[in-house]
Amino acid sequence: MQKPIIALSIVFVVITTAGAQDANWPPEKQKESEFTGRKLHVFKHGNRKEWGYAEPQRDTFLVLHPKQARSNAPLYVVLHSAGHDVHSCLACTTKIGNHDIYHAPQDFFALYLDCRANKGDWWWGINKYPGAEVSPTDKRVMDTVLWVIKQYGIDENRVYLCGNSMGGSGTLGIGIRHGDVFAAIKANVPAEVKHVSNRMYFPPQKLPADVKLPDPPIVVDYSAQNDGWSRGHDAFVKTMFERKYPLILYWGPFGHANNHANIMKVNDLIDSFDWLSVKKNESYPVFADASTNDPLPWPNQLTDKKAGQINAFFRWKNMRDTPDTIETSLFLVKPAELKTTFKIPTEATVDVSLRRLQTLRVAPGTMVRWTFGTSNGEVRADTGGCITIPRLKITAEPTSLSISKVK
Repeated sequence: MQKPIIALSIVFVVITTAGAQDANWPPEKQKESEFTGRKLHVFKHGNRKEWGYAEPQRDTFLVLHPKQARSNAPLYVVLHSAGHDVHSCLACTTKIGNHDIYHAPQDFFALYLDCRANKGDWWWGINKYPGAEVSPTDKRVMDTVLWVIKQYGIDENRVYLCGNSMGGSGTLGIGIRHGDVFAAIKANVPAEVKHVSNRMYFPPQKLPADVKLPDPPIVVDYSAQNDGWSRGHDAFVKTMFERKYPLILYWGPFGHANNHANIMKVNDLIDSFDWLSVKKNESYPVFADASTNDPLPWPNQLTDKKAGQINAFFRWKNMRDTPDTIETSLFLVKPAELKTTFKIPTEATVDVSLRRLQTLRVAPGTMVRWTFGTSNGEVRADTGGCITIPRLKITAEPTSLSISKVK
């Protein structure tokens, strides 16, 4: 009679544990206080069984409110570095120059997440959970972001992800995979590109034919060639171009730095693109293989003292997005609009792809017609339905790129 009793006990323990996990979600508010003149909420939660953690755990996240109460506010999501936890990450924001990427705009909500509390979450999950499958850590982060969006009435088209070092690795790895949530992401000296390479099926992996990934957010990355953690950026850039993914990259010999003022002494472009104005419900152009891109220092010019950029000078304005036609104005930033030590080009030749189309639907392999100034032609959408117009000549004078279906 002993064996059936033991079996029943095992079943009871399994059911109880699963129930306890579910009971720890949604998050519970532990504390409400004020931080730097802004309301601060501290939450704790357990794990959901859907995340796939092998053992129960307990996590903390912080929600910092806008300075002035507002509705439909944007959300600034922060992933901390290896030298911090969620609390010390927020503490950095009391001083300008201390991990400036952590400092959320005054009129935003901000979400600060933690990856120190539980084994396996370290390095935002990529060390314990290598490969392409979205990990328990990735799922926890994304469910927390989605819960905060709903709980605080966030503008779901203006959700942004950023991080420093280890948090920069997580920003690339988690953020690029989830362009259905994040409008844009920004990584300060990401500590390797292993996370994004694995989660996005970058070479030597291959993107399976049956896997459909959402169009990624616009990606801003600033890394240093004299920082060992930046290794692999040559392959990262190559694949981003091949996949027609959006990338703005800045570099220079500023090491593994987190102070923006110090970094800008080496490369003063790092804050020149307004990534927090990007909206998820608007299309965007992808620029690849531009004639104005500087030669990458990776992998063989790591002692190079030059600062450089990729796609730093391109700008655009969405004009029209209908079921039949999409129209976007493309141009280069003018010297009067950007103070920099870099020479701003007057002309650039570049391949342009369009992503996040809102109403125009283009099936894979479909022919479309395009016009750009006095130029025009037809191109075929690729196997993912992405449209690329090769070698457009862009100047400081705004010129409309129009794409429509061939009737």
